[in-house]
Amino acid sequence: MAASNWAGNYQYQAARLHQPETIDELRGLVARCGRLKVLGTRHSFNDVVDTTGDHVSLARFDRVLAIGNSTVTVEPAITYGALSRQLHAAGLALHNLASLPHISVAGACTTATHGSGDANGNLATAVSAVELVTGDGDVKQFSRGDDEFDGVVVSLGALGVVTRLTLDVVPSFQVRQTIYENLPFDAVLAHFDAVTLAAYSVSLFTDWRGDAINQVWLKRRDGDDDRSDTLRSLGATAATADVHPIPGMPTENCTAQMGVAGPWHERLPHFRMEFTPSSGEELQSEYFVPREHAAEALRAVNGLRDRIAPLLHVSEIRTIAADELWMSPHYRRASVGIHFTWRKNWPAVRELLPVIEAALAPFGARPHWGKLFTMPPQRVQAQYERLGDFRKLIEALDPRGRCRNAFLDRYVYAVSS
Repeated sequence: MAASNWAGNYQYQAARLHQPETIDELRGLVARCGRLKVLGTRHSFNDVVDTTGDHVSLARFDRVLAIGNSTVTVEPAITYGALSRQLHAAGLALHNLASLPHISVAGACTTATHGSGDANGNLATAVSAVELVTGDGDVKQFSRGDDEFDGVVVSLGALGVVTRLTLDVVPSFQVRQTIYENLPFDAVLAHFDAVTLAAYSVSLFTDWRGDAINQVWLKRRDGDDDRSDTLRSLGATAATADVHPIPGMPTENCTAQMGVAGPWHERLPHFRMEFTPSSGEELQSEYFVPREHAAEALRAVNGLRDRIAPLLHVSEIRTIAADELWMSPHYRRASVGIHFTWRKNWPAVRELLPVIEAALAPFGARPHWGKLFTMPPQRVQAQYERLGDFRKLIEALDPRGRCRNAFLDRYVYAVSS
């Protein structure tokens, strides 16, 4: 089977691709396949979902199954864009969304993909129940409060095939998005908390070329206090026209700006659902550091800007609330995500990543599970205090190792030394 991820930087090694239509058909596949992994919207940049055995596409499992007053139950392959439209029509919303609405719910949750906001947990924190087909082909349900639940949600695909998720929802809300430009970098370091508290969701974009953050995207819930004066007081200026995070790219691909109120799902992402994501001329990496080390970590990265800038499209800085999910990079610590969208030059990026990782090592940086990193497995494992419990959970739910792959061998199964 010849296929690649959406960015085209990774060629999958799976021998076959299956597309079951029913749970029974899926259970049969799991029972008879030697090794298998689920292939979703293919937004990962590494081998987290690869296998030398069989790929399973759940493209036909993409429905909303039930909408209640405080929860929604969905099949795994539904995208956030499709789900959001149905929720909004019912007067409901999710607490947050990622930059792209094109990603699947199950794929995002199993890798702890996130949006932004001091009080907003990653997308997996909305999960209140999970159903999966285990490595033995059994169907099992887990609910918030169960002993193993916090190990099941961010599973890295190690426990089986997710077939159903229940998510917490809130009443629908309106959001106004405004952009500020040229925020002095020194002001960010000195007043980081004030900057990220300026709105419900805040994203800082920089190319690491000058002494200022290029853009600050403020997403304010309609009715919340307008705290954008913070940005002006620190030297930033309001954008006078729509912008794209990468200068020169078409702004019509981005969600509406200029403070115009609109539905939550049309403002919280950076990009519109109607826009097809990049066809491949980029690579992505991201590292999470404890919030209390934000200024020091950003200063360390800034010290490498002469090496970073020539390889970069843009970098984004966001905040994520702490959670209790065992394998989440935000487990028990409020985090700052430092994201890099690289030009498609893997040899040069691969040479630079260890330098960035070394600069962030003093702050206990954790990499995004679905993006590119070169951090030694022992260093990654040392960041996860519940790793031993997660291994026991894998042994219980996938004793034959059907969901095992090279990625898990490196970062989960390998014994730390």
